[in-house]
Amino acid sequence: MAHTYASNFIHCIFSTRERRPLIPAERTTGLYAYLGGIARGEGLTLIAAGGTANHIHLLFILPAPYSLATAVQKLKGGSSRWMGSRFSWQEGYGAFSVSPSQVPMVKKYIENQEQHHRRRSFEDEFIALLRSCGVEFDARYVFG
Repeated sequence: MAHTYASNFIHCIFSTRERRPLIPAERTTGLYAYLGGIARGEGLTLIAAGGTANHIHLLFILPAPYSLATAVQKLKGGSSRWMGSRFSWQEGYGAFSVSPSQVPMVKKYIENQEQHHRRRSFEDEFIALLRSCGVEFDARYVFG
């Protein structure tokens, strides 16, 4: 796309199905590396990946011609297959735009998920993000 310029930093969050603890600590490094490979193969740039046993946060650059839904589908689909037949992600996701000036702060936040979740549950964290970003939602349907 000649003469097309974009700065699309995306903070994406999705959980395991029913938020079950399906991501063992010993597999996180491999999972993040695999997600990085998927991202590179799709023309995305993965800046940070982190999470806990029941959810993941990704910070990536979304190229101008690429739809967010397609990017997330590729990342979730490929990583789900890598995790094995008994593994699955939730149906939806949360995605939030990030200002370039906030990228270092969001990256640090993502890399410190284990510590962060000693004080706040995934559910509380996700609802707080929706609210702080001004996303309208019906609490009855946020988690399926």
